[in-house]
Amino acid sequence: MSRIGANLEEIHNRIEVAATKAGRDPERVRLVAVSKKVDADALREAFACGQRLFGENYLQEAEAKIAELGAGYQWHFIGHLQSNKTAQAAGLFDLIETVDRLKVAAALDRNLAGSGRVLAVLLQVNIGREPQKSGVLPEEAAVLLAKVRELPHLVVRGLMVMPPFLDEAEAVRPFFRQTRELAVKLADLGLLPPADEVDLSMGMSGDYEVAVEEGATLVRLGTALFGARG
Repeated sequence: MSRIGANLEEIHNRIEVAATKAGRDPERVRLVAVSKKVDADALREAFACGQRLFGENYLQEAEAKIAELGAGYQWHFIGHLQSNKTAQAAGLFDLIETVDRLKVAAALDRNLAGSGRVLAVLLQVNIGREPQKSGVLPEEAAVLLAKVRELPHLVVRGLMVMPPFLDEAEAVRPFFRQTRELAVKLADLGLLPPADEVDLSMGMSGDYEVAVEEGATLVRLGTALFGARG
């Protein structure tokens, strides 16, 4: 078994243990293989081992890989999206995880008009209230969601968060829990899918097991799968 194949097996085993511990169905948790600065050959190797969903941070890098790798891959955009780059993003990705303001959502919607496509998105929430990070503040999420839901070419599947970077995974748990609780409140308001269907993108290589225990349905892992990048 290749190194990437072995890493995939370990990740899926850990997801299963964490989900089972929390009384969740492990099948509800999907791995987003974070592939920034990872070459196409490594992505092909992951694909050969069964991985289908990949997350890219940079549009130019993603565009080249998507063109080279061809059909069968699913792509999420997980980087900061500028409104003037929405036409490119809308044409490349199956889901945008980082919609954080109405200007970006409206630009995506305009660029999809006439295409016959409806694009899935997640609302990025600044759950740690960090000024250097993107994302709508938790108390402002409902107002933004209500406006995004009016856009005919977007469908909001859930929330995405990047909590504060802390050395101990357990220290991040409260932020994951707050995200799940926020999603339940927004679902109760009719602004998100029901709590058992909503997507929560949270958890990275250092804390994904805790994130799964707290309700993550998408975990974004790069280093744990591909190793350290330059």
